[in-house]
Amino acid sequence: MTLATANPPAAAAGWHTPVADDHPAAALLNAQAVRARCAAVMRHVEAGRSPLFSWHPEQLPAAAAYVADTIRRDYPDLAVPYHSRWRHFEAGGIDRWTALAGAAGLDGAPLERARVAFDLVIPSVLLDAGAGAGWRYRDAAHDLTLARSEGLGVASFELFTAGTLSADPALPLRCDAAALARLDTATLAAAFQASPANPLVGLDGRAALLRRLGEVIAATPAVFGRPARLGNIVDYLAARSSDGAIDAGELLALLLRALGPVWPGRIALDGVSLGDCWRHPALAASAVDAGGDLLPFHKLTQWLAYSLLEPLQQAGFRITGVDTLTGLPEYRNGGLLLDFGVIAARDPAFHTTPWTVDAPAIVEWRALTVIGLDRLAEAVRAELGLSAADFPLPCVLQGGSWSAGRRIAAERRPGGPPPLLIISDGTVF
Repeated sequence: MTLATANPPAAAAGWHTPVADDHPAAALLNAQAVRARCAAVMRHVEAGRSPLFSWHPEQLPAAAAYVADTIRRDYPDLAVPYHSRWRHFEAGGIDRWTALAGAAGLDGAPLERARVAFDLVIPSVLLDAGAGAGWRYRDAAHDLTLARSEGLGVASFELFTAGTLSADPALPLRCDAAALARLDTATLAAAFQASPANPLVGLDGRAALLRRLGEVIAATPAVFGRPARLGNIVDYLAARSSDGAIDAGELLALLLRALGPVWPGRIALDGVSLGDCWRHPALAASAVDAGGDLLPFHKLTQWLAYSLLEPLQQAGFRITGVDTLTGLPEYRNGGLLLDFGVIAARDPAFHTTPWTVDAPAIVEWRALTVIGLDRLAEAVRAELGLSAADFPLPCVLQGGSWSAGRRIAAERRPGGPPPLLIISDGTVF
């Protein structure tokens, strides 16, 4: 699949919001823009020009050793899968997806298995913003009580398997526009066991996001077909793959263009929503590109791209360009760098102040996290004696920086909260 075929011309039919390659937003809707523009912020901080943070490379070896130890503890054979939502479906050591696919007779139908996997994992990723410290999900079938990402993953898995995301009772294992459009907060609250006694952060925002997802895919038949179904992306990709190869960076670019209109109340450029994209003053005077002070992260969409690689591989596609994608700038990866002092806040109040996602301090911390994860990955590979080809970035994240971020948080703070406070609306963190 080439980027030219993944991106429609401005007048293309069948797209909610077509983005031509010469549109001003196009330069920001890819992983290369994330890495390049975050690197500009890193240069700003390393030059000592930031009033918010300082960068301490001398602390990186200790962080890398800790991550490597976490990897050896959890994956003694160093056979680490890609960082993805699929690991959360395995909470409690239970392979829910394999059991579901087998029971549904999908094992002998690789393309339909991939379609159902997409139907499952896309809404699950969009529901994966932070749950809050107080929320729990009870998996009665396996006698488990789960919190945070694992709880959200299993709750969304059960939401899907119940047929809630399908408009056709005879075909429950799918996610279509009609069912998404009618999903209300009460239905989501019941599925996630949320209540005043078990509060889930951003519940209204999560429900609204899924309804908006339904609207967008219904208005993008070029990718999602008619009637609109998320799993139809598999057919779009298959038709455009080259010798069965799909480039991870181009997959992300497709997702950003096809699903970008889903994100609410964000910065838009000439009618195109930029999603997880914010502003940083250091970029305004830089020569990165023509994007001005805009700084994209695309965290959830990159998390989604990582999560789609596995079902594509299982369907027989060959994935290339995995390291094009960046590390995910969120509170476990970024919290790890804060806890080890690799990133240091100049004002100690940073750690106790509740921040909105567009606050300059949060934007800068996330930019440092993206570049910091690239540097951490190199150091972790050195600790493990592995090459980038043998241990790509998504393995470092899974093995890895995310788990190590949670581990160090639990060692340093009761209950394991991250070393900062973010006010979440359920659509970024």
